[in-house]
Amino acid sequence: MDDALILKHAAPVPRYTSYPTAPHFSDAVGPGDYEGWLRAVGPGEPISLYAHVPYCDRLCWFCACHTKQTLRYDPVATYLKGLHREVAEIGGRVSREAKVTALHLGGGSPTLVRPQDLIALKRTFADHFTFAPDCEISVEMDPNDLDEARHDALAAIGMTRASFGVQDFDPQVQEAINRIQTFEQTRGAIEAARARGVHSVNCDVLYGLPYQSLRSLERTMEAVLTLDPDRVALFGYAHVPWMKTHQKMIPDESLPGLVERFSQMTRAAEMLVAAGYEAIGIDHFAKPEDSLAKASREGRLRRNFQGYTDDAAETLVGLGASAIGQFRDGYVQNMPATGEYLRQVESAGIAAVRGYRFTDDDRMRAKVIADIMCRFAFSFGETEEAFPGLAGAVIGQAKLFRARDLDNLTVIEDGVFRLTERGRPFARSVAAAFDAYLGNGRGRHSAAV
Repeated sequence: MDDALILKHAAPVPRYTSYPTAPHFSDAVGPGDYEGWLRAVGPGEPISLYAHVPYCDRLCWFCACHTKQTLRYDPVATYLKGLHREVAEIGGRVSREAKVTALHLGGGSPTLVRPQDLIALKRTFADHFTFAPDCEISVEMDPNDLDEARHDALAAIGMTRASFGVQDFDPQVQEAINRIQTFEQTRGAIEAARARGVHSVNCDVLYGLPYQSLRSLERTMEAVLTLDPDRVALFGYAHVPWMKTHQKMIPDESLPGLVERFSQMTRAAEMLVAAGYEAIGIDHFAKPEDSLAKASREGRLRRNFQGYTDDAAETLVGLGASAIGQFRDGYVQNMPATGEYLRQVESAGIAAVRGYRFTDDDRMRAKVIADIMCRFAFSFGETEEAFPGLAGAVIGQAKLFRARDLDNLTVIEDGVFRLTERGRPFARSVAAAFDAYLGNGRGRHSAAV
């Protein structure tokens, strides 16, 4: 890939885990809207739950999540009381005939929660929501938090998918991002999860990290492949120190340049495909028999705030500080500040403070962007059928993009706008052409490669 081409299409753009993106949320959507959307969830409708634990016992300097460091458990215990209250309140506003098909515990580090508290939290969920028998329960795992008691507790709550943050196994890189985690620790944690019946293991790997080289990333990928994960998420490090001030601990000069980042991404992807994994969208890889790979092959792949998913539920209920929910009519986000979140839950049971209500144009563009991100294509005919009277706008933009596309990132064939193999690494940049809000100055984003 020509260096000039990489630099040309690496401008910062959103990751498009939602559309419109979070910088466009406002207090025009609040608790009243949220309550109405919850009560509109119909009997038998599948729903997903996301619960956020905004605490870590160490702060990784690469992290851009809503979290804070604590060396005491008291703040975590206090937070969990509020989370229990919110689960009960929100569950009381959703039909008990709606079926929870997925529960995701994220953070922060949900694995720092004590074993008895993990079990108690799952019990509260079960008391206030109806879980489908085949519900997927996934947990973000930090091997440094894990011990036999926590592994037993995770098995007791029915965890089916474990997501392990690897990032990089190189000691210099780990020190630079304040994430010391040995290969042996990670392997032991994965083996313990599998021994307790977990059927799917995901490993997160980052490229573009400080002091990371092509060779050091290759060594990390070689080690990851020996762990035999079912899925690998290969993310580019998002350096956003204006938003996450702890990232200032990472010197700018230690970061690989855009061309080097692209080389790292490409090489890691090559290694995964050579090992038998199927490429899923822009940054996921899965074994052919994994449900994510099957969803991709069958055109069922979706994208939400956790990234690529085979979860078919249209409704996602976010619980905990900063958590975002998605409904037919829009997005809603809880208060990010933990103390204020707890006060709002205590006083009102609902901590929603901002969100976004969809227009028909938003729905159309969200579908087009999701199709580009998940399938690298969108159909003019399908868009016209789903959005009569509106589709002309995005079809016209697609034709204009292709006319100006001197780099041959795209083609239009048989009424389908499609990214070429050359264009697929730049899917975020192509998707941005259909973002009606990108040019209004709200939000700063990370590099597109």
